[in-house]
Amino acid sequence: MNNLLFLPLLIPLGTAILGLLAWNRRKLQRLLGVGSSATLFMVGLLLLSAVQQQGVISAQAGNWPAPFGITLVADTLSALLITATGLMGLCVTIYSLADTDTHQESLGYHPLLQVLLLGICGSFLTGDLFNLYVWFEVMLIASFVLLALGGKREQMEGAIKYVALNLIASALLLAGIGLLYGVTGTLNMAHLALRMQAMAHTGTIPVIAALLFCAFSIKAAVFPFYFWLPASYHTPPIAVVTIFSALLSKVGIYVLIRVFTLIFPQEALAGQPLILAAAGLTMLFGALGAVAQPELRRMLAFCVVSQIGYLLMGLGLFTTLALAGSIFFMLHIMAAKSALFLTTGVVARLTGTSQLAELGGLYRRYPLLAALFLVPALSVAGIPPLSGFWGKLALVQAGLQSGQYLVVAAALGVSVLTLYYLSNAWIQIYWKPASDDAAKLQYLPPRRRQQLLAPTLLLALVSLVLGLLPEPLFKLCHVAAQQLLNPTAYISAVLGVVP
Repeated sequence: MNNLLFLPLLIPLGTAILGLLAWNRRKLQRLLGVGSSATLFMVGLLLLSAVQQQGVISAQAGNWPAPFGITLVADTLSALLITATGLMGLCVTIYSLADTDTHQESLGYHPLLQVLLLGICGSFLTGDLFNLYVWFEVMLIASFVLLALGGKREQMEGAIKYVALNLIASALLLAGIGLLYGVTGTLNMAHLALRMQAMAHTGTIPVIAALLFCAFSIKAAVFPFYFWLPASYHTPPIAVVTIFSALLSKVGIYVLIRVFTLIFPQEALAGQPLILAAAGLTMLFGALGAVAQPELRRMLAFCVVSQIGYLLMGLGLFTTLALAGSIFFMLHIMAAKSALFLTTGVVARLTGTSQLAELGGLYRRYPLLAALFLVPALSVAGIPPLSGFWGKLALVQAGLQSGQYLVVAAALGVSVLTLYYLSNAWIQIYWKPASDDAAKLQYLPPRRRQQLLAPTLLLALVSLVLGLLPEPLFKLCHVAAQQLLNPTAYISAVLGVVP
């Protein structure tokens, strides 16, 4: 059963290779992409079931014993995120069938998307910091090409900003990894956890922790390193933006949570005020940026930044309830925010614009589209009983229990701001009468409309179900949080010893 851990890597890797071999066969590339993503989702469900039955599982490539070989590890958090990656990959691939033009597909769009999923799955499953760096670089290469695919001026500008900041993050990460290896003599995360328990956390170690925190914060777009995200996410096709929003920034948050609960728990507790300050400011600056945007895609890009603050808040509070709330919120935001981005893409297809001033009156012609925007928007704002409410409720309760009233106030205030700018966007797009100079509606063939709406509807329904039936998922998130704060099972599964 442990060999199941290799499948989330082999599936996208094999599909990417087959897609390259089928370079001039567009239909075959599309079929491979949809089939691979659907298979990855099913493997994620199998992996989640295996982790529930057996606990934390690990595998060593080539049977090299840890900590000397390449280690893959899956606990409840990793399995949940692999499952979510498969679902998001499937939805975005189906949406791409109607959203991606022939020129972009001829440049290798579908194989590149699989390479991106490969890097994401590798980041979620790796048990070694150097291999984490490798998977980050796989993601960076694939995401840079996807951002620039097509070669438009605005795409190149956004891609250059994106890659410049992420290269700085990679340099900081590599420096931190080198220093950590020099101090501990290992990079296996379970082995590092054991070594760090026996070491005095003075001198170099807090500096290494700060260096890694900055590197991962750039990847996750945490304040004050967030400005590259809204500068880049409004330029590529909406399918690319959606997969970036759903997964790339979440990889940064996942690694922050993993590293600072497993390797640097003392530094996380000592730096709690700074982490909570970064969380609150990320929420606030993202929300204020969104309020000021007249263009829908830029507004949603700032909204992505704002929601990252809630995910970081769970790490800052460092309690079981807080981490469970962050994990639940992460899964909720993947579905809800992606539904908003995909709906925005449909609006742009119908009207030729995403400028709020040029839109209006779509509710009468497209009531389903209006509902597909409204439900996820209310969920992102945290309106009960939708999924965003339960994640925020857990975080607010954890903040009150810890006496962190300032970050709780920030979380509640930003929720009000989020409700304001998303409801205002809905009114501008769907409810207000169309002006005489509003964008004219364009014809969409029924098949293309179905390909655009089907994944959007699925994600909106996922968000709705998570809100109406939150208990099963929240129990899994609570188990994942307990495993993070008590990493005994993780270390034992990798090293075969009980710490």
